[in-house]
Amino acid sequence: MPYSYADSKLKIFSLNSNYPLAQEIAELMGVELGKCSVKHFSDGEVQINIEESIRGCDVFIVQSTSHPVNEHLMELLIMIDAVKRASARTVNVVIPYYGYARQDRKAKAREPITAKLVANLLETAGATRVIVLDLHAPQIQGFFDILIDHLMAVPLLSDYFKSKNFAEDEVVVVSPDHGGVTRARKMAERLKAPIAIIDKRRPKPNVAEVMNIVGNVEGKICILIDDIIDTAGTITIGANALLENGAKEVYACCSHPVLSGPAIERIQNSVIKELVVTNTIKLPEEKMISKITQLSVAPLMAEAISRIYENKSVSTLFD
Repeated sequence: MPYSYADSKLKIFSLNSNYPLAQEIAELMGVELGKCSVKHFSDGEVQINIEESIRGCDVFIVQSTSHPVNEHLMELLIMIDAVKRASARTVNVVIPYYGYARQDRKAKAREPITAKLVANLLETAGATRVIVLDLHAPQIQGFFDILIDHLMAVPLLSDYFKSKNFAEDEVVVVSPDHGGVTRARKMAERLKAPIAIIDKRRPKPNVAEVMNIVGNVEGKICILIDDIIDTAGTITIGANALLENGAKEVYACCSHPVLSGPAIERIQNSVIKELVVTNTIKLPEEKMISKITQLSVAPLMAEAISRIYENKSVSTLFD
C-alpha cells in the first residue's frame, strides 16, 4: 500500500503517547513526521512548539489518550490550539485509543458523562475532524458535532486468527459480557463460526460472580473478544469458565491493551493460550510477555488518512 505525499500539504504530527505508531503511519504515507516539541514548565504545565510552517495544510495529530490519561489529553488539546492558531486548513485528530470512553452514560445518580466532556473539549479546542478506533460504545459518535470516522479492529484481529487455519467447526467466538455481543458477532461472521456469551452476575455484594455460558463451547477453540482489557479480571475469569465448560483451548483478543495494575500477572498465570492486541496503546517492554501478540493498526490508519485527504469514501474501512 505505497503512498507518496512528500510534496503535499498533508502533515502528520505525533505527541508523546504513541510515537512508534505515528512514525509507522508517516512512513506508510511517504512523509516525515512534522517537527514539534513537547516540553514542560517547572510547575508541570505543558508547552508545545510547532517548528515548521503548517499554513494552509491539512494536519493530522496522532495521540492516544492512554496512561497518563490526563497528561496526554492536555497535550492533545494544547496541540490542537497551536495548530489552529498556526493557520492550518484542517485540524484532524487521530485518537487510536479514546480515553474516558467507559463513562458514556449516567449509570447511577450524580455521575458525569466524561466521554461527552472529552468530545466537547476537542471541539472547543478547534478540531475539525476526529478519527478513532473501536470506541467503547459506538453511540459516542453522537457526542460530536464535528466530523468523526470510527474505524474497527475486528477485520485485523479476524485475519490473524484466520491465518492459524483452525477448522471452521472447531472455533467459537465468545463475548465476555452481553455488551460485547455485536463485536463478537462481527468476528464470528468473518470466521464463519458460531458465538457464545458469558453471562455473569453477582448475586450480592462481596460474593463471587456466578457465570453461565450461553452457547456450546464443549471441545471447541474459544476466542474471547473485547474492546478494552484493563486489569484483565473479566477476561481471565471468563477463560476459566470456558475451560470448566469443556472448551479445548482459549485465545483472547482486544483492540486496546490498557493492561493496568495486576493485568500482566493475571494473563501470564491464566489459561489463555495467547492474547492478541493492537498497538493503539504503546506497550512498554515489561508488558510484552510471550503470551501477548501485538498487531499494527498503522496500515488501517494510513489508509483512512489517505482517503480523507483525497476526499475519497472512508465507509469501507468502518467494518
